[in-house]
Amino acid sequence: MGNINFQKVILKTIATAGLISIVVLAPNALQIIKQFSPKKKKWIREKYYMNNSIRNMLRKGLIQKVRKGNTEFMELTKEGENIVSQYKLGDMEIKKTKRWDGKWRVIIFDISEKKKRLRNLLRFHLDRLGFIKLQNSVWVFPYDCEDLIFLLKTDFFIGDDVLYMEVNRIENEKWLKELFNLK
Repeated sequence: MGNINFQKVILKTIATAGLISIVVLAPNALQIIKQFSPKKKKWIREKYYMNNSIRNMLRKGLIQKVRKGNTEFMELTKEGENIVSQYKLGDMEIKKTKRWDGKWRVIIFDISEKKKRLRNLLRFHLDRLGFIKLQNSVWVFPYDCEDLIFLLKTDFFIGDDVLYMEVNRIENEKWLKELFNLK
């Protein structure tokens, strides 16, 4: 798995909920992160990084603690709100590395007919980002984009409907390599 941008996860969690209890923030953000880290050892390490990110964001003034009664809450500061606004999907791009690592990033999804507009919106964003459609619900890209797919899943609330995979080979992939100018 590529590195999760914990700051994005935490800020977007707080932005979505507004004022959020510290007790609630950690489990919610960790639950989102846990989707991508099923291994216990990795999970413990990412919990450490998340707690570290919270401390750093407090220090940078992106979030602040607020006490209401006996409960401590986190909320975004103005600067934190500005950062969250930069995470809008329309501004997102995938960083292409100079050298391809030989792995394909495959996105598959099964979004019901009831959510047709959401399904079409996901296809629009995948196309806009440069993914190639293998089938209507199967898209491929050669560079790491797990963080971005994670944001799509959380923004659209479709975490269970979308699957991100890294694969070493795709049958008859020569045309894809040519399309992406890969060696």
